[in-house]
Amino acid sequence: MSSVEIKKGIYWVGVVDWDIRYFHGPSYSTHRGTSYNSYLIMDDQVTLVDAVFAPFAGELMENIRSVVDPSRIDNVVVNHIETDHAGGLPVVLQAAPKAKIFCTAKAKAGLLKHFPEAKEWNFRVVKTGDTLPVGRRTLTFVEAPMLHWPDSMFTYIGEEELLLPNDAFGQHLASGHRFDDEVDQHVLMEEAAKYYANILYPLSRMVLKKLEEVKGMNIPISMIAPSHGIIWRGDPGKIIQAYQRWASGEGQEKALVVYDTMWGSTATMARAITEGLISEGIEARQYKISKTDYSDVIKEMLEARLVVVGSSTIHRHFLASLSPFLDEVGSLKPVKRMGAAFGSYGWSKGAVKGIEGRLQGAGIELVKEGLELLWVPDEEEKKECFEWGRSLASFAKNK
Repeated sequence: MSSVEIKKGIYWVGVVDWDIRYFHGPSYSTHRGTSYNSYLIMDDQVTLVDAVFAPFAGELMENIRSVVDPSRIDNVVVNHIETDHAGGLPVVLQAAPKAKIFCTAKAKAGLLKHFPEAKEWNFRVVKTGDTLPVGRRTLTFVEAPMLHWPDSMFTYIGEEELLLPNDAFGQHLASGHRFDDEVDQHVLMEEAAKYYANILYPLSRMVLKKLEEVKGMNIPISMIAPSHGIIWRGDPGKIIQAYQRWASGEGQEKALVVYDTMWGSTATMARAITEGLISEGIEARQYKISKTDYSDVIKEMLEARLVVVGSSTIHRHFLASLSPFLDEVGSLKPVKRMGAAFGSYGWSKGAVKGIEGRLQGAGIELVKEGLELLWVPDEEEKKECFEWGRSLASFAKNK
């Protein structure tokens, strides 16, 4: 794609990555690709905000050239040093040798470690409240440590009511369109939720604090231009409100039944438990984890109050296929979530106890004693599973 004017004299010059299918390693699937968004501000001083992933640096430079000669760039703002945004910086600065770099102190330290040539760069370290007048516009910087790296910051342009928050409010979504009012809203919010759940979930307390800080600044925001995915211009308040819900742990009357099975006994239990939940009016979704992308399940946890995890017992432990999912849940620390465990066993127990330990370690409150059945569930035991599911439904409801 070529450059796109998002405000008068401000251009998206980023790139679309249609092919990427995993982000941050295999833990986060990106079924719909992504974009690396970079923004060019044409004023008395030409300013570039954020770069792109290094393999796409050539395309970034082509897009900049469609607007201005890169040698005219006076300033480069680095909101975040992760390589999907800063990887193209050496190419940019080679073409714009006079440019000054504006970033946080931690960002400068990180860039010096990432790029040997950075020792020659002209750094200007900034902190919250610092400004950069570039002509008729003034850029204001707001530090945002751990949203989602220690170096992160936001850039705000008051004259345009434009917030450039880098990784906050983004989505992994490749598209030929640039704005929220041009794309399917269900897809947009689904990808925004998945992005929050798989990247920002463990930082929810800091997200809430930063939202309150920005609210306290009483600044008008008519557009939010993140560094991944779609730009919010039709209704930027929509994603701010969603972040408020997600960060505060608000949930819906929804439950997830996540399991794996060796020979079908635990699957039989899972189905009966799911039916029990549904019978009480709960939206319940069932996932066999060995057949499911677990980063999609993590996204569902963002709004499901209850997660019920099951496994057959093998070697006094749960099935290894559940480990990546439980590892990710443990690292993301879902907010205000409840859970329970179930499973079948043969000559020894162990899976349920192991699952309960992992759920508790993730900060999930266990609300019911685990359900364990020997060998293949008979008709009475299927009813027991159904009733166990029914009894869990109250915890998924908004009490």
